[in-house]
Amino acid sequence: MASKTDLTAVNTIRALAVDTVGKANSGHPGAPMGMAPVAHILWSRHLNYSSKNSKWFNRDRFVLSNGHACALQYVMLHLAGYKVSMDDLKSFRQVDSITPGHPEVGVTDGIEVTTGPLGQGISNAVGLAIAQAHMGAVFNKEGFPLVTNHTYAFMGDGCLQEGVSGEACSLAGHLKLSNLIAIYDDNKITIDGDTAVSFTENVEQRYKSYGWNVLHVENGDDDFEAIDAAITEAKKNTNGPTMINLKTKIGYGSLKAGSHDVHGAPLKKDDIAQMKTKFGFNPEETFAVPQEVTDLYAKIGDKGAKAEAEWNELFNKYKQEYPKEAAELERRIEGRLPDGWEKALPVYKIDDPAIASRKLSETVITKIVEVLPEVVVGSADLTGSNLTRWKTAEDFQHPSTGLGSYQGRYFRYGVREHAMEAICNGLAAYGGIIPLCSTFLNFVSYAAGAVRLSALSHLRVITVATHDSIGLGEDGPTHQPVETAAWLRALPNLAFWRPADGNETSAAYLTSILSPHTPSVLALSRQNLPQLENSSIEKATKGGYVVHESENADVTLVSTGSEVGLCVEAAQQLKSKGITSRVVSIPSFEVFGAQDRDYKLSVLPSGHPILSVEAYSTFGWGQLSHDHFGLKAWGASGPYAKVYEKYELTPAGIAKRAEKVVAFYKKRGQPLFSPLISALDDISE
Repeated sequence: MASKTDLTAVNTIRALAVDTVGKANSGHPGAPMGMAPVAHILWSRHLNYSSKNSKWFNRDRFVLSNGHACALQYVMLHLAGYKVSMDDLKSFRQVDSITPGHPEVGVTDGIEVTTGPLGQGISNAVGLAIAQAHMGAVFNKEGFPLVTNHTYAFMGDGCLQEGVSGEACSLAGHLKLSNLIAIYDDNKITIDGDTAVSFTENVEQRYKSYGWNVLHVENGDDDFEAIDAAITEAKKNTNGPTMINLKTKIGYGSLKAGSHDVHGAPLKKDDIAQMKTKFGFNPEETFAVPQEVTDLYAKIGDKGAKAEAEWNELFNKYKQEYPKEAAELERRIEGRLPDGWEKALPVYKIDDPAIASRKLSETVITKIVEVLPEVVVGSADLTGSNLTRWKTAEDFQHPSTGLGSYQGRYFRYGVREHAMEAICNGLAAYGGIIPLCSTFLNFVSYAAGAVRLSALSHLRVITVATHDSIGLGEDGPTHQPVETAAWLRALPNLAFWRPADGNETSAAYLTSILSPHTPSVLALSRQNLPQLENSSIEKATKGGYVVHESENADVTLVSTGSEVGLCVEAAQQLKSKGITSRVVSIPSFEVFGAQDRDYKLSVLPSGHPILSVEAYSTFGWGQLSHDHFGLKAWGASGPYAKVYEKYELTPAGIAKRAEKVVAFYKKRGQPLFSPLISALDDISE
């Protein structure tokens, strides 16, 4: 039963959220005011957490998918005893504060995933729930329920309108993730006003069709018992995820409650005063927390610390009974890789046969899944094309389907590229798992929102992106990426790899796995690629190196992927014409850019022109080359060799352009500096 202290706590949350947004003069007070009751009931009665150790492994995960309501989450973290002080609330949305305008993992203690772009958080929550199901299936033993946490997500109307949430929730229903509980803040308001203008579907029926258990709370504003009962029932459910449709009034307590006016702007001073008076607070005071609320949350914190201590005791007993499994779980929680795992990576010699890099990738995956049990792999319905499933793989499926089990490490994401990437963000955020996902490079663009959040969140998500250029052939321009590499290279903290042979492919995996805070996209060819004369895993891990060296070169040809081999052939043609050339492979701009200046200048030196060659848009090559040869528009449909011929992306076509470049710069007769040299190089000093 709800007590007077519960009501005081709820109104305290409302008042703190209003004060937090008010002091910043920026933010969204409406949803926090409406969701204060469910936040309090969840955090005080159900959420399993230890605020003094926000990384306790078996904690329940909480995700605020409607991330604009983050004032609510920051208030809850403060009350619950996380490292979020009252001063941090007062610094909401200020530069360098730990309470930014939307939640960011790694910035604020207790934040599990970065949310804000709507639909991403609930999709991350599906990934967190999958991770728990998998880790529990692998490590739990009879009498030792080590991994048992739930994932809770708050979501709003906007989250449910974004397509990514539908993709992810459909898969969650198929997988019967009973550890996932989503609470839908059904306040019928978005920025444009009442949802009647654009969103009139029956959400409950939609989620039932997904295979979710759907519950309903008609009065989410003050029916605390109904909220508690719904969460209790959801936790008991074992046949699938649960969505609680919670009817609330946005901005509850405000003079403008129930309208979009209270959605994304601070309340007026007179409105704040009447609201505080109505709730029994001094209207002249700000950021006030009654002692009884402080005491209540202190007791809840003690309860969480006790739960963590009991879990630690259980784990110590588990160590004695199952020492091998315990050591493995500890290693994975700590993020340590097994000693010597990299020895499993295949190494190639120049006389090895030409092989498509998607096939080279398949060989790497087959090797590393044996030595890295934390690696899980999946495809967005392109398994046979991406070549990501190894022969002994078991699918991750609910056991009742007969198609696999929760111990399975291969994921069938279906035709859901965006959800796949967002789910992988959740898998990576959970801990103990390294997710690989796959699709065609062109369709990584479908997942752009989630890929961007991988980079912003510093999550190790590895995307295997096959059919990487016009070289995929007959499918034509609709499937041939020409611009995708440019935007991926432009993303901060994302490593885009386009390997040119076997050693470069192994290096791409090595570097990606050794980068715990950076996501990677590996662009892989459909057509066969020759093994290069001077390649090695070690050289390729620098992101760029010299494939073919010549003294007193007239030109350097710099390229990636399938065009590097063409440049090597072009260099031979140039030699017959008396033009000396070097060939450089830059499989990763980002990794190459992180090398020291002397090394980079040894690869791309001053003194002669540098010509880039790539079967993409030339956008972005200005940082590495003087002239650029690539595509000016779309590709074409036809056999891949014929498509390359159409655009003169052939050894002869490359040599012809290199001749022009050499003649142009000789005619100018001016000293030529490496494009790496910039007047702004030392600006930070």
